[in-house]
Amino acid sequence: MSLTHLDNLIAEFAKLPGVGRVTAQRLALHVIKKSRNDAEALASALINAKDGIKYCETCFNFTEISCSICEICRDTNRDHSCICVVEQASDVLVLEAKAIHKGVFHVLGGLLSPLEGVRPEDLRIKELKMRVSAVEVRETILAFNAGPEGDATSSYLYNLLSEHVGVSRPARGLPVGADIDLADGVTLSHAFAGRSSLE
Repeated sequence: MSLTHLDNLIAEFAKLPGVGRVTAQRLALHVIKKSRNDAEALASALINAKDGIKYCETCFNFTEISCSICEICRDTNRDHSCICVVEQASDVLVLEAKAIHKGVFHVLGGLLSPLEGVRPEDLRIKELKMRVSAVEVRETILAFNAGPEGDATSSYLYNLLSEHVGVSRPARGLPVGADIDLADGVTLSHAFAGRSSLE
């Protein structure tokens, strides 16, 4: 039996990260069982998010299309002297949801990976250095996933920034190979509280 519309829907869900064929099929069947209004609401939310979200001009976190600067960067109650550097904007969402960091953020847009051809100029490292030079920053926290790319990026940034600002990273309470977005709040909290200087 061939159901082209269903197959296409399953194929689209299967393109999402971490979604295999079985989960994609389950999601597709769930959407089909729901009302047309529910399906239209989902489609509308997808289009509105795609059209209405952009990157902050300061930290490159997500922000509404109507705001050039994100809510975190605009917040005068945040500690702007402490910048937490993360790989992706999704990491900001995780840390904010668990109220881990009281400072501001900087999203690199990836990690150094010579094997995959990701070089310093491919990331937002120049913008980070400009931020550190332009404002009173006392500390940068390098909160990358544990692994070769995270370690290489941390070492590179330490050499680049340590003459101008304190550089630390979360304690190794985060298991090697684990992603920040999968860590529980207690582990993240302890990791940040026990962060160490990169020397």
